[in-house]
Amino acid sequence: MESKSATDHVEEMDLDQMIRDARLATEKEHGMSLWQGLKLYPKAVGWSLLISTAIIMEGYDVVLMGSFYGFPAFNQKYGKLMKDGSYGLSASWQAGLANAMNCGQILGLFANGIVSERFGYRKTMMVSLVATVAFIFVLFFAHNVQTLLVGEILMGIPLGVYQTLTVTYASEVCPVALRAYLTTYVNLCWVIGQLIASGVLKGLSDRTDQWAYRIPFAVQWVWPIPIFIGVYLAPESPWWLVRKGKLAEAKESLRRLTSRGDSSFDADETVAMMVHTNEIEKENSSGTTYWDCFRGTDLRRTEVACLIWAAQNFCGAGLMGYSTVFYQRAGLAVSQSFNMSLGQYAIGICGTVFSWVLMSYVGRRALYVNGLAILCVLLFVIGFISIPKASTATSWATGSMLLVYTFFYDSSVGPVCYSLVSEIPNTRLRIKTVVLARNLYNCLSILNGVIIPYMLNVDAWNWKGKAGFFWGGFCLLCVVWAFFRLPEPRGRTFAELDILFEKKVPARKFKSTELNLFAEEPAIVNQEVTKAN
Repeated sequence: MESKSATDHVEEMDLDQMIRDARLATEKEHGMSLWQGLKLYPKAVGWSLLISTAIIMEGYDVVLMGSFYGFPAFNQKYGKLMKDGSYGLSASWQAGLANAMNCGQILGLFANGIVSERFGYRKTMMVSLVATVAFIFVLFFAHNVQTLLVGEILMGIPLGVYQTLTVTYASEVCPVALRAYLTTYVNLCWVIGQLIASGVLKGLSDRTDQWAYRIPFAVQWVWPIPIFIGVYLAPESPWWLVRKGKLAEAKESLRRLTSRGDSSFDADETVAMMVHTNEIEKENSSGTTYWDCFRGTDLRRTEVACLIWAAQNFCGAGLMGYSTVFYQRAGLAVSQSFNMSLGQYAIGICGTVFSWVLMSYVGRRALYVNGLAILCVLLFVIGFISIPKASTATSWATGSMLLVYTFFYDSSVGPVCYSLVSEIPNTRLRIKTVVLARNLYNCLSILNGVIIPYMLNVDAWNWKGKAGFFWGGFCLLCVVWAFFRLPEPRGRTFAELDILFEKKVPARKFKSTELNLFAEEPAIVNQEVTKAN
């Protein structure tokens, strides 16, 4: 039998009591400190951290393929003899392999936007983990570069699912006080994956047999099984259950996400807040399709979410993915280049942890805008360093500036992006808006995957550090856009963000605008139920 809709359940509830409960829950969320949130939602933190570890696989695979281009054993197996006497893949094949995974992710993302909303986050995640185990076999047993291409496309499909489900789940199982920290943890997992990949490659760089590149592929089998067990045991997102009208299951999910014995917590109040928010969004938008993301006020929210993620490509972050090749083209030895990569990703981890400290004192908007401005300056510095004739000094200077760039990126733009894209959309369109945003990111990554190999390849443009001028110009445009268009969601419930967007409050005034949510929208739920009748 088909479950009742959310509106049917609202009709059965005492509307006045529900609004009172929603008001109480909203007030409690506003008054909740970070420490209180950790004490009340320790299980939610644990489940979110576990599910977010799936992103380690994406960070690992991205660095794996990018670093393989500077990996001697891999180049001898899949590459050809270059003009400088070394073995390597042509720029076209480098671009093809880099773009293959992005193409797979685009397919996985669009499918996820439909499948996860219909069947739930847990089931979608478990199927994706099983697919990951199967697709690793293709990469592990690849005998030629064409098979690698197919394997990367297939591997990209479940990775696309992880990109959106992890951050969406994190934003929906925790209160406002924890939202920024759990969503930005996704970026930490991405950096951890990069660090592990660099460490594995460093340890195998002296091998000349087939296991030099097969072992790194095999390491990817480590994560899916334990994560699958965790996802199987984890509770479903209570917001998804409310959207499906399963209010009793939503209450049970909340009880599994919170600690027992806290007299201040009431699952009925929190579910009432979710129902109230859902009804506000149903009043303001007509549906939950991809097309609805481009209607009314949701168009602005889609624009902001999409360009937040697009800026990660425009700010020159793609150079970090090719760091090993970049260091080698800058004149560093293979062993030194891998050491620099390990240092780079370790600094990235420190940067992400530092971003949690900054977010306790600075809003997401300020951190993002100022972070972009600093990255813009650093990119131009990298460009100017590369103007003189290449030498050992300029090589190390370029590498050092990339390390500085990594720290500022992973303490601002990198992690804060995940928090913003999960907070900006309305809850009914969140998964689809995040899908659209990430797919724009992936499409631009494909463009980067074509351009950057040509910038760094000795048989192509061979720009070396001068690529900093190119990306510095685009980063400057991102700074201007973010200053005028990026709102501040810090400390706002999802319902309050709905009202701010509905009232078309300018981005720079989101932080200072005062709202009395229940005075602003006293009869929305009643109107929605009346319309349904």
